[in-house]
Amino acid sequence: MTTDALDIRAIEHTLVTLNYRLTSRALNLWQGNDSPPSSRGMYDDLDDHLKPSTIAMLRKAPIPKKEAERVFHGLLGHYLQYRLFPYENELFTWMKGAAARVDGEKIYFKDILSWCQKRSDLEKRRMLEKETTSLCKFLKPFAQSFWEYLLELLKDEFAYPGYAAYCKDKKHVDYDAYVPKLHAILEQTETLYFEAMELWTQRSLGLPLSELNRFDGVYLLGLGEFDPLFPGDISLGEQLDFFDQWGMNVKDMRGVHLHIDHSAEKGAQAMSFALRIPDEIHLVMNPQGGWIDLETLFHEMGHTLSHALTSPELSFAEKDFFTSNTLSETHAFLLQNMCFSPVFLERALSLSPAAIEEITFFKALKDLSVFRRYASKFLAEYEMFDSNDIGGGSIYARLLKEYTGFSYQPETQLFDLAPEFYALDYVISWIAEATMEKWLVQTLGDDWMFQPETGKIMKDWWQCGNRYELDEFFVVKGIGAIDTEDIVNRWQRNIGGRNSRAG
Repeated sequence: MTTDALDIRAIEHTLVTLNYRLTSRALNLWQGNDSPPSSRGMYDDLDDHLKPSTIAMLRKAPIPKKEAERVFHGLLGHYLQYRLFPYENELFTWMKGAAARVDGEKIYFKDILSWCQKRSDLEKRRMLEKETTSLCKFLKPFAQSFWEYLLELLKDEFAYPGYAAYCKDKKHVDYDAYVPKLHAILEQTETLYFEAMELWTQRSLGLPLSELNRFDGVYLLGLGEFDPLFPGDISLGEQLDFFDQWGMNVKDMRGVHLHIDHSAEKGAQAMSFALRIPDEIHLVMNPQGGWIDLETLFHEMGHTLSHALTSPELSFAEKDFFTSNTLSETHAFLLQNMCFSPVFLERALSLSPAAIEEITFFKALKDLSVFRRYASKFLAEYEMFDSNDIGGGSIYARLLKEYTGFSYQPETQLFDLAPEFYALDYVISWIAEATMEKWLVQTLGDDWMFQPETGKIMKDWWQCGNRYELDEFFVVKGIGAIDTEDIVNRWQRNIGGRNSRAG
């Protein structure tokens, strides 16, 4: 087959169908559906295009370069998924039944976050650490074989010299350049972070940071100790009424499906599933109560609304075949952080000045801690793949401890590993969101979220879908260059000079 013989439109429709099937499968799993986790059958009637030779020819297809790249990586992603299904199935089968036993209670992997945040104590979290370390040791061979086969496919069938080369080709991210950039941010915020976090751990747990593990971090950063400040009479549905002032009735919005009732079958992590943009978007959330619900709901609404309000006139390549989630994550972080701004806390939640000062400080400290976690995760993963040390975990444990202060077990590395350096996507998006928020404040004022003009701006931004890459979007919309100083200044403003208030 020659490039002239390629039926690009047929391939695009195949991709749309495969995206829908794969995302539907993920949605069912996230809702606790017990159907088989994976089935190569979803590819049976569409596998004519799932051939390395066909995928390779897309590079030279007679279509615009951006479209060719997005179709290429969309098809390559499905081919890799198709080949990796047996490894994924085996890992999923073992993980589904894996549970830590803590003081007579079985805690499944999907429930660890909510259990730490809402139902644990210091002693039980120590028991959880031992249990999960043992479980991860047992499951490690299944996880490692998945990654080893993926790297083999990328090298042998598509000539990628390493995992970073594949990710760079797909996302156009200069990973080498981000290593010193992140080291600089981590060094710049080191004193600010560790002084404040040390006071927080002593105040809340009566222990120095050096004696705490990652599960203690999950407990603290869930902000559960501040739930008494949260107005308990405001339901999730009422919180969604906020968007009415932007001209967005999200509870009745076409294409939006909200699954926000509590269920024992769901995991704790919320997720937005774009089955077909903008026609079918699902938000799945398992509410736990308190601040974590507010933060989670607004973050996922950033994803949901930016997909649901995408113009249907855009091509598949401009709305469905994006290779990076950084733009959508930027919108999500904007709404997540908006609902913890002093103006929002006062007007939407009627908090007192003292409560606003308290929650603003600790939310900023939480954000800095999570940012440092993602930054150090990327540094560890980048070094791990560069040194071909997938299963070791020593780099991961060392860097996470060095930059967050919480201890991590080497055995858990592969179960904290997101594909395609997604940890860096979060870091990039968080940096970009700070610049975006600064622009909104400068343009509309501190109360920008309550200005009628904001709804128009958001609709204009979101109708672009995934037409632009992140940097390109900022230029086209006149926001300006993404600047790391914006997020550092935010932390220094909200944390610096107020550390003593945490004691």
